[in-house]
Amino acid sequence: MRHPPPSVVPLDRILPDEPLLMMGAGPVPIPAKVAHANSIIINHLGDTMNRVVEQVKAMTRYVFQTNNAQILGVAGPASAAMEMAVCNLVEPGTKVLAVINGYFSRRLAEMAKRCGGDVVILEIEDGCTAMPEQVMAALHREAPTVMTIVQGETSNTVWNRYLPEISLAAHEMDCLVVVDAVCTLSTMRFDMDEWGVDAVITGGQKGLSSIPGVSLLGFSESAWKRIERRNAPMAHWCLDARLADQFWNKNSYHYTAPVSGILALHEALRLICTETLPARFHRHELSSKALQGGLQAMGLELLVQPVARLNSVVGIQIPDGVSGDEVRRHMSQVYKVEIAGAFGLNILRIGQMGEQCRAHAIFRALHAFGSSMVANGGRVDLPAGVAELERILADGQVT
Repeated sequence: MRHPPPSVVPLDRILPDEPLLMMGAGPVPIPAKVAHANSIIINHLGDTMNRVVEQVKAMTRYVFQTNNAQILGVAGPASAAMEMAVCNLVEPGTKVLAVINGYFSRRLAEMAKRCGGDVVILEIEDGCTAMPEQVMAALHREAPTVMTIVQGETSNTVWNRYLPEISLAAHEMDCLVVVDAVCTLSTMRFDMDEWGVDAVITGGQKGLSSIPGVSLLGFSESAWKRIERRNAPMAHWCLDARLADQFWNKNSYHYTAPVSGILALHEALRLICTETLPARFHRHELSSKALQGGLQAMGLELLVQPVARLNSVVGIQIPDGVSGDEVRRHMSQVYKVEIAGAFGLNILRIGQMGEQCRAHAIFRALHAFGSSMVANGGRVDLPAGVAELERILADGQVT
């Protein structure tokens, strides 16, 4: 043969002997029931799959807090769900207001431009939350048909805390609101119906504690009506919401569904429903506040001020003279804990999403982080950090 097979080694010689504790910005550890579900293959059509899909939609409506949304899944990453939302709502010439806090909100704007949208950028100051008055001014000035915004900007750990007010203001102006809730959904409050959100996007691999590569989105009645009457043909066959509707809502065929991923998502959503959203929100806020308190007690500074600080992913400023890459490498090699760097920022990020925000995971991550800081020349008070972490968790109160 002209092309012989390549020389490769099996996975067990590539992967570490002991799995790393994934404490970065995603993907996150997954529960055993989710992992087991992901190992099962069933027919992508038929009664069993239909029953699974119906339950996934019912549980997704609970997590989105909606009674009316058109629920669809995507065989792809959260970015594919982003693109599905944007490219179905934005036709050539559609006026789009893109509220930009960082890397992922800018990605939404780029997608809208690629669809031919007339995109206006509202750039928010670094480290700040979008304020209702500045967004409302842009809405009145531009009169957009669609607005894109993130609830939490994973890249720089900024929280758009006034999303409810902003979304309702846009809703009152007949502007469809597209929200990226990839790192926030099920970790903090999100209410699609009450806030007037028209499209919500999430991936499986963060707050839901499921696998990467299977995502969910929901469209409001207003958004779905716009999709049904759109004039421009859809350039993306796989991401055509009207075609996806055939599988997700009409028990028909679109393409071969990622059945294992949908089963995993089913179990992840079931665990959320069993825990309930209020209990889950409390667990996430308490765990994140404890981690933040521990880091600050060690003598480290967090990137974002509390008013705009995201709980799902915590950004830590790297002290002068310390290499963030070396800290991460030391954590991985010595303590088998992995955290994240950032997109051009001199920070390290620790995730607090789903299975990450368990007491044993936070203690292990904080100890590994502090010890690795010391090993790389950082001056931190690790005992004080661990003591503060323990104090906040034991107190059990969030403010």
